Amino acid sequence: MTSGARQPATRIQFCTRKALIRIIALLIVLGLITAGCGIFMVHMPGETYTGPFVPLSTAEEDLKADLHRDLAYLGGTIGNRNLAARNELQQAADWLAAAFAAMGYEVQHQAYDVSGIEVENLSVELRGTTKPEEIIVVGGHYDSVAGCPGANDNGSGTVATLALARAFAGQNLDRTVRFVAFANEEPPYFSQETMGSLVYARACHARNDNVIAMLSLETIGYYSDEPGKQQYPSPFNLVYPDTGNFVAVVGNTKSRSLVRRVVREFRAQNNFPCEGIATFGFLPGIGWSDHWAFWQVGYPAIMLTDTAPFRYPHYHTREDTPDKIDYDRFARVIANLIPVITALATE
Repeated sequence: MTSGARQPATRIQFCTRKALIRIIALLIVLGLITAGCGIFMVHMPGETYTGPFVPLSTAEEDLKADLHRDLAYLGGTIGNRNLAARNELQQAADWLAAAFAAMGYEVQHQAYDVSGIEVENLSVELRGTTKPEEIIVVGGHYDSVAGCPGANDNGSGTVATLALARAFAGQNLDRTVRFVAFANEEPPYFSQETMGSLVYARACHARNDNVIAMLSLETIGYYSDEPGKQQYPSPFNLVYPDTGNFVAVVGNTKSRSLVRRVVREFRAQNNFPCEGIATFGFLPGIGWSDHWAFWQVGYPAIMLTDTAPFRYPHYHTREDTPDKIDYDRFARVIANLIPVITALATE
């Protein structure tokens, strides 16, 4: 039996004033840390270009013609090239080797076995004059995803590698520059032991090569001025433009200095939009190319790209053909990479 006397009400105090102040302070600190991390990842030197394009120079028109001719052959005449289409993959390798040799380079063939089939990475080297032990690698994968002609992914990166090798042939630079065409970037080889760039990067590491920068040229030929067509993994859609008219420089946090250097040198040309990001490598899209392989052995590496599936509607389809490329803008981007690489290779 309970007592009939009325008991005084108990006052429940959920949070003292001091505890509330601590919680608010903690939230402010967390907010500042989050904002600081965001700024660390996305803030880049210089300003992206927003003005009109001037007419291509004579040299840029010649570059455009080279890119168009080479991509018509690689992404058109050869087309689908991978271990499911091994003859075409070898045809592409032979063509690339001949193209490098025609520029006066000595071609290095790094052959390796994939389930009884020999594939190869192809590389050429412009030996540095004063700091030859410091190496810059510029390259892209020449295979395509199975069943796809691979004009943009990654014929564009492959012919861009050829164009840059052609531009630098016979020049004297302080640091060594290597131009490399990698096999087997596409699934099922990506991130596996038989990924061409991983085989190459591990060989560099085993030789104690001092690779100070790696630039992966990946799906770099498609641009659009239509708003709303550029996508991003969240939350980067809150920061970057929704118009896919820019080239992106992408790296992980350990490669932040390289990302910023490339963005600064590219933007200094003041003639083409350029965005950059240095963030966590596990986020979608950040490590989706051959630069990932160089991260695995500790080398700083970035990707230059049109953002591939986040913009390009024909990604990994049979419609990825040479006619989808914007050759005018493609040429402008690759022309801008010449002074970027020159700056990286200059003492």
